[in-house]
Amino acid sequence: MKQDVNELQDSYDKVAEEYVARIFHELEQKPLDRELLDRLAAEVRDLGPVCDIGCGPGHIARCLHNQGVNVLGIDLSARMVEQARRLNPGIEFLQGDMASLDVDDEMWGGIAAFYSIIHIPRTDVISVLQEFRRVLRPNGLLLLSFHQGQEVIHLDEWWEKKVSLDFIFFQRPEMEAYLRAAGFAIEESIERQPFEGIEVQTQRAYVFARKPR
Repeated sequence: MKQDVNELQDSYDKVAEEYVARIFHELEQKPLDRELLDRLAAEVRDLGPVCDIGCGPGHIARCLHNQGVNVLGIDLSARMVEQARRLNPGIEFLQGDMASLDVDDEMWGGIAAFYSIIHIPRTDVISVLQEFRRVLRPNGLLLLSFHQGQEVIHLDEWWEKKVSLDFIFFQRPEMEAYLRAAGFAIEESIERQPFEGIEVQTQRAYVFARKPR
């Protein structure tokens, strides 16, 4: 079943404050994530603006900003955008839908999409990735992360709030095939075990994918 956009937005609006409390400082305990974001920053710093898509409270955007990147964040949840603006002065955050970005063609040098693809049904993933490709400049770089697996986990309650959320897991070769179908060239894929005690215990995957010149 396709995740309703309004339900998705409403669910994240409801948990925004708790999400900040649990997630905003997580990069401090995730050395690989910081290393990969540093690599993204170095690759695209001179290519153009970088967007943190599905930015949540803006911690990914802030990490890139601290590396000298011209970065902005976009999230479907208005409440998340409010939190991101409050927590990260000096960085632009906007409400928007990753499936239909209000952005001209070839505007961005890079995209960081950390666990933002996980609410996109498999049938829609290629079209969303094509939207990412559309807004990237030639040679632009996407860093995509997701939970590995084949399951779909539905939540009706999250942190004592009533929600309606589908968390979709993807196999790494599956996501690589989606990226190629959307016109990206795969540069590198990385897998890691979960960090015990600081995050949900799922296998993680990261993919660097390039828009060809």
